[in-house]
Amino acid sequence: MTSAGGRAGEPAVVERAAGAGGELVLRRAGADYEIISNGVFLMDTRNGESERLLVRAAAEGLSGPVRLLIGGLGVGFSLAEALTVPGVAHVTVVEREPAVIAWHATALRPWSRGALDDPRVTVENADLLDYVARARAGAAPFDAPPFDALCLDIDNGPDWTVTPGNARLYAPAGLDALAALLAPRGVLAVWSANAAPAFEALLRDRFARVEVREVPVPRGEPDVIYLARTAR
Repeated sequence: MTSAGGRAGEPAVVERAAGAGGELVLRRAGADYEIISNGVFLMDTRNGESERLLVRAAAEGLSGPVRLLIGGLGVGFSLAEALTVPGVAHVTVVEREPAVIAWHATALRPWSRGALDDPRVTVENADLLDYVARARAGAAPFDAPPFDALCLDIDNGPDWTVTPGNARLYAPAGLDALAALLAPRGVLAVWSANAAPAFEALLRDRFARVEVREVPVPRGEPDVIYLARTAR
């Protein structure tokens, strides 16, 4: 672990790690933490309203037992919220960065509420693109029944990906692959830091029903949650 103090009022580096997508930095800013990837801000522990709503909206109307897949562990808001939703029987979290997973045993544990120790949770250390491809092919150990909801929070949105390769998930072939993992009543929920009209159009071409929810933020345009359902 590498730590360093910053100037007064500046975030302090808690740890730097070599990740699958480049350098990851965990920083402490007062009582909160931030995750930085290759110099680009990803997320922090300050709010989490959008992440919680992402999971809640995805699970609306689903009767138990519900199987959820969450793409991206992040600071743990989505996972912690999923375990409070009635009817949720199991949550699979796909996170490609070992360092992010490890931080939930230390600095980030309060925000995921120790959820990684819950017997209903499986954490897969894998790239979501690889996981989706293997799950769709029924390759072990990914030959589980279809998911009732897929919640994607691995990027800042379809138009603002963390790595260029992630753009494939939001393209026609990627959406088809995600839809193939859904149960007949399933829903795909995607978080975005901004409106993505072209992505919304792709969803409407492939899903029976699409809903767009805006989440107000303190500054700038609202966050957006896209909900695409396989059945009306």
